[in-house]
Amino acid sequence: MLFTDIIYGPIRSRRLGISLGVNLLPLHSKLCNFDCIYCECGWNEDNRAERPRFNAREDIRTALEATLSQMQSEEQLPDVITFAGNGEPTIHPEFEGIIDDTIALRDKYAPQAKVSVLSNATQLHREDVCRALRRVDNPILKLDSAFDATAQLINKPCGDYSVDRVVEHLAKFEGEFILQTMFLRGEYNGMHIDNTTEREFLAWAAVVEHLRPRSVMVYSIDRATPCKTLQKVEREELDKIAERIRALGIECSAV
Repeated sequence: MLFTDIIYGPIRSRRLGISLGVNLLPLHSKLCNFDCIYCECGWNEDNRAERPRFNAREDIRTALEATLSQMQSEEQLPDVITFAGNGEPTIHPEFEGIIDDTIALRDKYAPQAKVSVLSNATQLHREDVCRALRRVDNPILKLDSAFDATAQLINKPCGDYSVDRVVEHLAKFEGEFILQTMFLRGEYNGMHIDNTTEREFLAWAAVVEHLRPRSVMVYSIDRATPCKTLQKVEREELDKIAERIRALGIECSAV
């Protein structure tokens, strides 16, 4: 499922409410430094643009203002403006400026709406990205496993990726972020994957307790995945995971 417009929706998000989406990435193709086996946008290779390009900052601002203005006139404003789209939004070279534009437009047209960013947390070494994420209402940052080997299987990161390094950068937020984790099980390329095991859970929970984020979102597969051998973790099991995190004094929702 690829997004073919800069602004899409609004849609009812199971995590965020009525969400107006913003896609900073190429239309009709995917551009991401992860190639997650569960990504609803499909495999990177299958969706590679001939000339990957980012949507221009001015085009994004113009499209968002037109949509918010119309929604205001119709008295149907969103609960949240969400940066997601066809890949990783924080790799956009003008991400910080786009966030500044968005906050200004939100304040003008929909002051009650939150600004959210769904990110894989790989760009936190960039100070401009960190500054921008600290200004949004909901920086929602991903960590699907505390183990590098499992993260490599689930997320298939491009280039050098280290869970310890990501955790180090997340710690600089001093808990002012939302941690998001996808739980699943199945097989990929003959390898068994299950980040719900007790070993996986205890290591991940230790990271959560160390970081003490504002809240944690745990979820599982909800749409078609490019890897067809994955299994959804049912809500009852997610609820038990969330309950164990809440026992640490950390807000956690299963969605």
